[in-house]
Amino acid sequence: MAGLRLDRHGDVAELVIDRPEKRNAMSHEMWSSIPALAAEADADESVKVLVLRGAGPHFCAGADIGEFRTRRATAESARDYGERVEAAAHALSGMAKPSIAMVQGFCIGGGCELALACDMRFADSSAEFAITPAKLGIVYGFDSTRRLVATTGPAFAKYLLFSGERVDAAHALRVGLIDRLVEPADLQKTTADFATTIAGRSQVSVRGAKLLIEKIVAGEDVPDEEASSLPLRAVESDDYREGVDAFLAKRPPVFRMR
Repeated sequence: MAGLRLDRHGDVAELVIDRPEKRNAMSHEMWSSIPALAAEADADESVKVLVLRGAGPHFCAGADIGEFRTRRATAESARDYGERVEAAAHALSGMAKPSIAMVQGFCIGGGCELALACDMRFADSSAEFAITPAKLGIVYGFDSTRRLVATTGPAFAKYLLFSGERVDAAHALRVGLIDRLVEPADLQKTTADFATTIAGRSQVSVRGAKLLIEKIVAGEDVPDEEASSLPLRAVESDDYREGVDAFLAKRPPVFRMR
């Protein structure tokens, strides 16, 4: 659909925010389309990792504020708009497969919301981050606030939300908002190489770890039946047998689970 596209490069899919003339600002239609695209990547057996990136020099400048007088003019329409934004973020964070946001240039407002919905964030030194509801009279959604607090801690979440100020990539790295910081010339290769590394690991292990971490972040202190069964189910997998055989044979493992 206009403004978004899903590209595939072997084991890695790229969800591209493709509206560079608007600094990749997200329209109502674009927010609404993300759940189906994320589900498509998650269901595609050829894909092991999703990379979310922007076309051109910016990741995403946030929501298209030009739509707000029509799409967000009343409490009812604002609720509908907010639900679509939250559904987009939830679709990304809820994927069984791991995701990486590749950030350059502006990562503002809803752009930060999308980046935080990914498992990891790699950025270059051109990246600037801000969450700006305080400049618009908006209250950030609950789930997106929870993700921000879980990522940066409550104090820096308050700093971002209360001020709406921009922070540079070095500051974002110090507070844990991003996981890797590289020079602009290295961002694409660094991200692609790491995505390839994850794709080469056991997907039983990767997806199991992601599920357990999400449960812990959501506040589960005691493992439920699903969490308790994951290590035992892994032992019965082809990946486990291949991993042990490869280690003992001193060769790289070739994992088949997709």
